[in-house]
Amino acid sequence: MNAENENGIEIRVEGLCKAFDERPVLCGVDLDIHTGDFIAVVGGSGCGKTVLLSHLLGLLRPDAGRVMVTAPDLAPPGSNKYPLVDLDELAPNDLDDLHTHWGVVFQRNALFSGSVLDNIGLWLEEVRHLGDKAIADIAVEVLEAVGLPTDDNFLHGRVDSLSGGMAKRIAIARALAMNPRCMFFDEPTTGLDPVTASQIQDLLLSTHGDPASGRQLRTTVVITHDKDLLIRLRPRVVMLHEGKVFFDGPFDTFESSDSPIIRPYFELMPVLHQRAGA
Repeated sequence: MNAENENGIEIRVEGLCKAFDERPVLCGVDLDIHTGDFIAVVGGSGCGKTVLLSHLLGLLRPDAGRVMVTAPDLAPPGSNKYPLVDLDELAPNDLDDLHTHWGVVFQRNALFSGSVLDNIGLWLEEVRHLGDKAIADIAVEVLEAVGLPTDDNFLHGRVDSLSGGMAKRIAIARALAMNPRCMFFDEPTTGLDPVTASQIQDLLLSTHGDPASGRQLRTTVVITHDKDLLIRLRPRVVMLHEGKVFFDGPFDTFESSDSPIIRPYFELMPVLHQRAGA
């Protein structure tokens, strides 16, 4: 995860537009996400946060504009600089390769019926073609990283018996298993009690990395209404409003802003966060 492109850009969004049934949602979004950034994308309900995330992941195609991403597998042999490529122009196989460098944690976790080990090991088996021993070793490593048990009873226990907080940790562990350079979280603390939510917030920061302890920084993008998350983690904040980036800067500046757009939203965040989990 040490290499990057020459400009230090992990993802570049240029003039991104998207409409549904002739209703504009994104109306010219411009955004640079640098390698190692920790970004929280915020904004009122229906402002396009999840639509933007879907474009970043290549799940939606823009009506106009483009999303450029760092593509490690398309670098020339021996190069430590990765090219920046247009997501929309990637061949399906190249897009699949790119996704192996990304970890995604969905709002509802998207765990499938089966055991903890089944969920963590699926992509390790299907994509990396690892054997049972290697998969079990990685499962133990990522479960330890998210503060969950690693004994056989837990590994082979069914995920549908887990609490909401534990299921979220499994979803994060599954994403970490592929050792991604980028992590994407969609409303990671929605529906969790305050104590569990604070634990997940700390986990997001931990998975982001810490160069002081030898862990290279990942690039982390979080879609959220969680005001406590912003206060606790103090990320770079990107606020969408009327289909564009209205604010992009440090949390301290966002928190102290008296903007007639930012201030009401900031005060309303707890209500929006609660509604999202209803």
